[in-house]
Amino acid sequence: MINKPTLIALACTPFFSFAEVAYQLKIDQGTHHLGDVSITFPKSAQSHLDIKLPDWRTGRYEILNLANGVRLFNAEDQNGKALEWEKVDKSTWRVHFDEPTKVNIDYQVYANELGLRARHIDDSHAFIDASGFFMFSDSFRQEPVSVELDVPDTWRSVSGMAFGDNKHSFVANNYDVLLDSPIETGINESRKFEVDGRHYELVIWGEGNYDVALMLRDLEKLVKTGTLIWDAYPYQRYVFMVHATSGARGATEHLNSTIIQRHRDSFAKRDDYVAFISTAAHEFIHTWNVKNYRPAGLVPYDYMDINYSDLLWLAEGSTSYLEDYLLLSAGITTNQEYFKGLTRTINRHLNTPGREIQSVAQTSFDKWINQGGDHGKNFSTNIYSEGTLVSMALDIDLLAKSDGSVSYKDVHRELYKQHKLPNSFTSADVKAILKQLSGRDYSQWWTKHVDEPLNLDFDALLAQVGLEHTRPSSAKPVASMDAIAKNSGEVLILNHVAREGAAWTAGLTPGDKIVAVNKQHVRKSLSATLQSFSASDKVTVDFIRRDRLMSTTLTLSRDYSKPKLVRAILNPSIRQANLYKAWMGVEHPSHPIK
Repeated sequence: MINKPTLIALACTPFFSFAEVAYQLKIDQGTHHLGDVSITFPKSAQSHLDIKLPDWRTGRYEILNLANGVRLFNAEDQNGKALEWEKVDKSTWRVHFDEPTKVNIDYQVYANELGLRARHIDDSHAFIDASGFFMFSDSFRQEPVSVELDVPDTWRSVSGMAFGDNKHSFVANNYDVLLDSPIETGINESRKFEVDGRHYELVIWGEGNYDVALMLRDLEKLVKTGTLIWDAYPYQRYVFMVHATSGARGATEHLNSTIIQRHRDSFAKRDDYVAFISTAAHEFIHTWNVKNYRPAGLVPYDYMDINYSDLLWLAEGSTSYLEDYLLLSAGITTNQEYFKGLTRTINRHLNTPGREIQSVAQTSFDKWINQGGDHGKNFSTNIYSEGTLVSMALDIDLLAKSDGSVSYKDVHRELYKQHKLPNSFTSADVKAILKQLSGRDYSQWWTKHVDEPLNLDFDALLAQVGLEHTRPSSAKPVASMDAIAKNSGEVLILNHVAREGAAWTAGLTPGDKIVAVNKQHVRKSLSATLQSFSASDKVTVDFIRRDRLMSTTLTLSRDYSKPKLVRAILNPSIRQANLYKAWMGVEHPSHPIK
């Protein structure tokens, strides 16, 4: 029963609540990547309704031009009468009306950006992330939504959302759920399975060299591992969507689903398959970390502006770090495969001059504007690799100082308990949890490893868990210019010059075309060109810049023919072996637990 004050409050509300926003998408020009969208917004008594398409999509911290594919916008009232409208910014359409009415919107979307994982339509499928297709109004953002697809009869439609009244319709509690529940519709392969009472589906669009049976076997193992870190699962149904493509690659987490894109021929080789299943583990972890607890600044999502946070390293880098723990514990990957991946991460960090300039907190805040390329590598870091290494350092520190009884996994368990959405957390909250778990103040540790550029002693860090980061005995010293170049037939074109390295000091820059070293024409690569020289040799480099032949002299630096590797030490102590087991969930390769 509704009391009188409540009725008065409802009457004064500028829009009428408790009614759904109905979306329709018709696809009959798939070859041309076109879709026709219709939306009915509930009755509103406002003088106008601002209708928006998001400027970014969740999981990709970058402002995108998602509204640039919208054409043929039209607005009508509930009786089919045309309503006046104007575009007030690049992503907002303002619809005017004189009396309360439902508002019906129609427009066309051009969807041919598969790699953005926001919108793609062709003659075989459509990938529908609401951020690239479906407009919203702040006035009705919390109202229930329905989605009706008008697609070819042979297509299958799948989403993390609940089905509506037919196989091509879906319903959600509000626009936020819709935005975090993409739809894959088209000609696809589907497999369903159940684990511990929860329902899962693997949906694959595109032909490729994947092994569905192997994928299902390992996904079933993976989804059992949630309680190794968290106390409960936040879903009853989860959908793994996979695109086997000709080029687009990457992945994005969603509320109870993920989309993973890989080249169609990048599944069969073991290294390729490990990359795929690692991505699946990464997105699975996001179901908790990001989708159920996330940093302040990202709660609630602001779809029309940058969402700043200095903790994106924890959202993304920690997720990358924890995926290996789940994969190893489940028996999906091996110690050696883990060491191989960790080797890449550490060596990439050490070969990124930007690590001396930008902290992991700074790169988190600047994720929206950080650029890649030569300048990015020289002056910036990234939230994934740096976040992985900070997470590892924190985990080993917690384990070592508690004799294996407290770990970084416990931190994430507490974040889920204490800061579950709609709450959020700050750096102070994470430090409070660290003190709660360990009894120690981590403020100084945080300043040194998070707020300042990361400078880890990998030898000392890894030794605590019985590992080493060492160069193979077969590695030989070689001469280096501290640069990377690509072969372009007759010249080597520089595409990276390490800050303060030999080439940098000599005045070389990306784009320079190296023609000769000591008057000898370059060979197929820099390493081949320099193989007859030694470190500290002075050489003359002839190169082309702005179509002019130029010359400089540089002193070659020392590098090695093979990089350092992470590997297990042969005779770990009992403590090292025990900490390794507490760290990665499996026994140390060289020493059984005693």
